[in-house]
Amino acid sequence: MPKGDLNTKKPIPHNLKEMEQYMKERVGLGTSFDLGLRKLKILKKDVHIYYVNGLCDTQYIIKLFQELIEINDNERLSSKLYEIVENRLIHQSVQPVKTIDEMVDQVLSGLIAVLVEGEEKALIVDVRSYPGRQPQEPDTEKVVRGSRDGYVENIIVNTALTRRRIRDERLRFEMFKAGERSKMDISIAYIEDVANPDLINTIRKEITNIKIDGLSMADKAVEEFIVKQGYNPYPMVRYTERADVGATHLLEGHVLIFVDTSPSVIITPTTYFHHVQHAEEYRQSAAVGTFVRWVRFLGILSSIFLIPLWYLCVQQPSLLPDRIAFIGPNEQTHIPILIQILIADLGLEFLRIAAIHTPTPLSTAMGLIAAVMIGQIAIDVGLFVPEVILYISVAAIGTFSTPSYELSVANKLVRLSLLFIVAIFGVPGLVMGSTIYVILLARLKSLNTPYLWPLIPFSPMAFLQILIRRSVPGSVVRPSIVQPRNKFKQPLKE
Repeated sequence: MPKGDLNTKKPIPHNLKEMEQYMKERVGLGTSFDLGLRKLKILKKDVHIYYVNGLCDTQYIIKLFQELIEINDNERLSSKLYEIVENRLIHQSVQPVKTIDEMVDQVLSGLIAVLVEGEEKALIVDVRSYPGRQPQEPDTEKVVRGSRDGYVENIIVNTALTRRRIRDERLRFEMFKAGERSKMDISIAYIEDVANPDLINTIRKEITNIKIDGLSMADKAVEEFIVKQGYNPYPMVRYTERADVGATHLLEGHVLIFVDTSPSVIITPTTYFHHVQHAEEYRQSAAVGTFVRWVRFLGILSSIFLIPLWYLCVQQPSLLPDRIAFIGPNEQTHIPILIQILIADLGLEFLRIAAIHTPTPLSTAMGLIAAVMIGQIAIDVGLFVPEVILYISVAAIGTFSTPSYELSVANKLVRLSLLFIVAIFGVPGLVMGSTIYVILLARLKSLNTPYLWPLIPFSPMAFLQILIRRSVPGSVVRPSIVQPRNKFKQPLKE
């Protein structure tokens, strides 16, 4: 049913029976067991309260009912019952609405609506208590030292975790609703005197232009509407489940997007190098953080180029200097090396998918089966040569060392593409494929932000900060790529 037919902009009727009939016919009152109506008689007038079971704090609603019923004992008959009821609603968030559309949306979001006979408006009280878990450290962004809280599936908790770290009066959280049927809550966060107004307006416009029935996939669906990624495998935004990471990016001038029901927060805009950094680097000293970063860079490079380079050396052993001429299979095999690599790589992908779907108590047993039985027996029967297992394993470790899961999968697709090009064209194929790879990345833009900045276009000082983790007192200037209104993180010394 179209939205215009279901939720009109008609005012709330002063006759409560008309409102009740509307709720029965259009919203499902009396049919949906979780949609409820409580009728009270206060000062000889009807007062109706609409709510949704499971989304409200029942104990708080009972307390509100007690306050309303006590009006009969403490107040005289009055024509100003609406003002009396509003005054007795002991809650910090009470908002009047005048249309049926607004009231229904709020009730289905977990708030309660209080209607007084003879009034053409409703009082909305925020008593939401969404089912969910407590903040805990994300599995994909663990650190040795640091906070153990993280974002959860509740947008209110997530904004509170962020504001706890940035107690600035200029921090803003704008709320939107998207999805004709889902009415998903979406909030954008930014620091008013830091973030670029054009970036804020662009994101605000893209969110308000989302036209779809529902956003059940939450943040991922919102991302696809905002950046219009298509079939490009590389992530155009960064996800984080750590509140400290989100707060850090806000202070740099980024805009965060919170989507209700999702524990991940979208960071915009981002470049390739945002996806290769991790919070652990900033929980250690600058020297240790730099070392960890370089090791991670090495792992990411190996996940892309190690297998194509090794296969090129297998194809053309003359390319190897005498000192490393031992590289390559020392045993004869009836199965082509390329097929072995593809089977092994596909097998690792099977294991990764199986690990996601395997219950935790069984995952250890699955790992032992994969490592001991499948790998060793495959070598013993001659399906693989040992070198294939070795290099595939090193490339897989490089994949797992990539902080961004989305980036690691994209790099794997590039690795397979380079492997096929090398198999067909040899050395020219590796050069040509690598060049095309860099050019394609350089052409990408995330919300008008060059994807390879600060490498392309080159920014020496910013690129130096990518290579070397600077200490916090030494990081004075915000990244220029987000075009912050306030360029300096710290006041300049006089």
